Amino acid sequence: MASVAELAAAVAATPECHRLALLLPAWCQLRRGEVLGLQRRDVDLLHGRIRVERAVVRPMVGEIVVGPPKTKAGQRSIAVPSNVLPVLNAHLDRFVGHEPDAWLFSSSNGGPMVPSTLNRVWQRARQVIGRPDLYYHDLRHSGLTWSAASGASVAELMRRGGHANPTAALRYQHATEDRDRAIADALAQLAAAQVTPVSAVKARTARTSGKRTARP
Repeated sequence: MASVAELAAAVAATPECHRLALLLPAWCQLRRGEVLGLQRRDVDLLHGRIRVERAVVRPMVGEIVVGPPKTKAGQRSIAVPSNVLPVLNAHLDRFVGHEPDAWLFSSSNGGPMVPSTLNRVWQRARQVIGRPDLYYHDLRHSGLTWSAASGASVAELMRRGGHANPTAALRYQHATEDRDRAIADALAQLAAAQVTPVSAVKARTARTSGKRTARP
């Protein structure tokens, strides 16, 4: 999983035309194909929302395919966090055509960006931050884990992540519970290392009291 600081460093190391493509999976929990499937008409800046209507995928053989999201639940409207809205607004102004069906991330021929191009963008960014183990889809997983840690319910995670069943959403809640247990264990170890045992405190207190009551 990526940290918020690692994501920020990766975004800073990425050309401006591609920065939004790293922010959307992490902060809006979009899949790669959903990011590439976004068009200008899917963005509602007034209300700060993105509508997921389509996805761009490339099969093992053949040309890219533009179709519906992975599941029916994938067709959803997502609130965009306020930290992403300025980048989204600037991206639309600088890198997206004015037509309603203009792609947010386009290729040189005017069609949607192909998945392999986006993968290369992320590969360069992850090398800069020293995390070659992170894949592009890990940005989405990181964002869903952050959402669970912020208190999102299973139903809320399902809706935001476009999950058709609760199994995947539960995984992120379990991840935060495991992390919470790790934190609790670390606190216990800190206490054991720093706090004097109660028995020792009682013995020291008894010796001190004895000195106070002793007669010359």
